Amino acid sequence: MAFGRFQDFLSGLVKRQRRLFSGSEAASIDELLKKLMGTVGEVSGIVTARQVLDHYEDLDDERKLAFFQNLEQNFNANQAVVKLAFDTYENDPSSANLNNLSKAAEPQRHELLRRLNSTPNATHDLVAMRTDLLKLLRDHPELRAVDQDFVRMFSSWFGRGFLVLKTINWSTSAAILERIIRYEAVHAIKDWDDLRSRIDPSNRRCFAYFHPALIDEPLIFVEVALTKKIPTSINSILEDNGAGISDPSEYNTATFYSISNCQPGLKNISFGNFLIKQVVQELQAEFPSLKTFVTLSPIPGFGRWLNTQSAEELAELAEMKERLGQVENSAESTQEHAAQIRKLVFNYLVQAKRGKFPSDSVARFHLGNGASVHQLHTGADLSEKGLKQSWGTMVNYLYDLASIETNHEHYATNGDIEFNDKLKSLLIKA
Repeated sequence: MAFGRFQDFLSGLVKRQRRLFSGSEAASIDELLKKLMGTVGEVSGIVTARQVLDHYEDLDDERKLAFFQNLEQNFNANQAVVKLAFDTYENDPSSANLNNLSKAAEPQRHELLRRLNSTPNATHDLVAMRTDLLKLLRDHPELRAVDQDFVRMFSSWFGRGFLVLKTINWSTSAAILERIIRYEAVHAIKDWDDLRSRIDPSNRRCFAYFHPALIDEPLIFVEVALTKKIPTSINSILEDNGAGISDPSEYNTATFYSISNCQPGLKNISFGNFLIKQVVQELQAEFPSLKTFVTLSPIPGFGRWLNTQSAEELAELAEMKERLGQVENSAESTQEHAAQIRKLVFNYLVQAKRGKFPSDSVARFHLGNGASVHQLHTGADLSEKGLKQSWGTMVNYLYDLASIETNHEHYATNGDIEFNDKLKSLLIKA
């Protein structure tokens, strides 16, 4: 409540004081940036920051590009100051001189972002601003330095200590529920009835992280199914309302079947690791009978991988890919070629790499969190999307609480992928 009242006070202050800064309304955004970096008065800085953000929102795509190019070219560290600080540290490598060097080497963009974030509702606007920036990186790689500065700032502002975990249920505000429908990225929610079937039954839970600066805006959310065994298809989850279990103590398995990041502007700001571990704690407190924690995950990169060739690829694997590529991708073929698909999927998960880590984005997420590849299920998602992505196959990643940290260390250090021994026979070796 105190935070909200303070925000209301600042909002009112900005509205009242903006009119006192005559001439600023007609100023260009570059002039406003210079003014913001030169201000010493707190009120003036807050008002100018809001003017910059309002002005940016009205820019067209071409001028937004020019805005980011200005940040890249003119808001770096002062080279002469950096050299002086470096020479001083080289002559006397004391802690004080190291701190001075670190401060001197910090790009002016960091301070600019901090000043922009001083005005009410600025965090929301800056997250939206980075969404624009991410769209420009492919054609303008020189802007990656600017993006890295956004990541550094956001990693601090959205640290674990600021995140609030909330349970999403049918009594949650309509504004948040509407966003859950809109942001669901794994298994589309068709309508309000579909949403209710996922969050209202006794064997369903949904949790989301929020940040105080983004009112009613979930950052990431996870949908959970409570069952008596590990699910083998997405329909077995979506079509189950839990009516067959009257005693909650019968639940022994929690399945994370959908995890959706909600804010594109927070890409590469990690919440998922914290989220899953905290949700496990919440579920264990409510249902002590839960012993198994798994996902039922898509394999989004498998279909694309089938259509690629690599000189480093094992001959047997290349031949299997070619044979499956000649088969029509349909619900019927997933059953007919289940053994071949299963073997290919497993080798894709553990052998197709981007650097030392898996090519598949979902695999990187869960394996990086300390999970292991547990079970594979062909014909688990026969939707158009499921067939296109992975020939209908889904995977259970197991979160074994006793080995999560060890798995994470091995993965982060060496790229090691832990998997169920029962899957070992599927591995194609040289």
